Amino acid sequence: MKNFLFALLVCALFLSSCTNDKAPDPFLIQKHHIGLLTDSTQVKDLDAIFKNDSVVRYIAGDEFAGSINTIEIFEKSGNKLLDLTPKEALDSTSVIESVRIMDKRYKTPKNITLLSTYKEIKEAYKISKVDNLIDYIVVSVNEINASFAIDKKELPAELQYDMDIIIEPIQIPEKAKIKYFMIHW
Repeated sequence: MKNFLFALLVCALFLSSCTNDKAPDPFLIQKHHIGLLTDSTQVKDLDAIFKNDSVVRYIAGDEFAGSINTIEIFEKSGNKLLDLTPKEALDSTSVIESVRIMDKRYKTPKNITLLSTYKEIKEAYKISKVDNLIDYIVVSVNEINASFAIDKKELPAELQYDMDIIIEPIQIPEKAKIKYFMIHW
């Protein structure tokens, strides 16, 4: 009986050591999460999620103003990783509404990063919409809830100054670089 229990214990230990408990990639961007940060993460949980990093919260002078406060995430070395915007200002139970990617190590499963070009984005994902703003165009990809801002200086001259013009995805130069990259939840 002792041999049977010993053999069972050895088998259990062997099987438990074979499980794949690989930690999630802290720089992987997917539709509902970025590393350990998810679309249901509350502001109060940020210190635990980024325990090896610095979480910087700016408090507006007037708590009754209702303005959204950006939360910045820095590595201990000082490198800025993310800008987080909660749905509700000054509410520790609020979830994160949007995440601005600030570090080039963050990537989607299709290897889109801050260093990617418009060509790489359109080859990897279906472009959902292009918005024409004052200084930027914003290319939206619904598949991953992402928006990619491209400086209008990257566009042909006839598209740079008219905010009323509708810019089609085909008009954007393939070599246009991403200025910034956001995920919206």
